[in-house]
Amino acid sequence: MGDDVRYDAAAPGAPGHPWRVARLLLAGFVVLVMAVAVLCIAEYSSLPDNVDRVLTQEEQAQVIADNSPLTDYVMLSPNADFPRDDDITKITIHHMAGDLSLEELGSRFSDRDRRASSNYAIDSDGNVALYVEEKNRAWTSSDRENDERAITIEVANDEADGDWHVSDAAYDALVELCVDICKRNDITEFTYTGDERGTLTTHRMFNPDTICPGPYLNGKLPALAREVNARL
Repeated sequence: MGDDVRYDAAAPGAPGHPWRVARLLLAGFVVLVMAVAVLCIAEYSSLPDNVDRVLTQEEQAQVIADNSPLTDYVMLSPNADFPRDDDITKITIHHMAGDLSLEELGSRFSDRDRRASSNYAIDSDGNVALYVEEKNRAWTSSDRENDERAITIEVANDEADGDWHVSDAAYDALVELCVDICKRNDITEFTYTGDERGTLTTHRMFNPDTICPGPYLNGKLPALAREVNARL
C-alpha cells in the first residue's frame, strides 16, 4: 500500500495556499508583460532608419523623389506596416476634424501610443505632407484590406463642425495630389461608387461610427472623381 500523502492547507507551501496561488499569478503576469515588451521591441526595432526622426535635406529630397513631388513637408511616422503587402489601386480620403498644421498632425502620428497615421495630409493653405511612404501601409481607415491597397490622405478643415468645410486651396491640392498618385501608380480610372468597390474610398465606408471625411468632402467626391479622370 502507498503512503496517504496529505497537505496542511494552512501551510505556506501547500498547493492551494493563497500565497502560492498569488505567486503563480504574479509569475504569469510577469511573463505576459515580458512577452508584450519583446513584441514591441521587435516591432519597432525593424523600422526603417529614416522613420521617427528629423531628416537631413538630402534624405528628405530622396524620400520626396520616391513619392509625390508635390510634397512640402516630411515627418515619417513609426505607425505603419513596412512594406505594404498589396499593389496600390485606391485612394482613401479622410478629414482632420480640425484645422491642424502639417507639423501638428505629424507630431500626433509620431506618437506610437496613438497607432494612427496616413500616407499624406493637406493643410488649409494647400501644402502637402508625407507621413508614410507610399510603399508602406498607413494605419488610417479602420480596415486593413483597404489600407493595404490605398494611399490615404487627411485633409484639414477650415471650419469645425457643421459640414466640416475645407478651403478651396486644400481641395485644389487634393485634386492635384490624386492626379499625381494615380499617374505614378497606374490607376487609369478614378471611380467613385459610393462604396468600397470604387478606386476612391472614404473612412466612413469602413467605420459606421464616423462621418469622416465630413459632409462637405462627401458631397464633393463625384466631382473629385470627374476632375481627376479628366486629367488622367
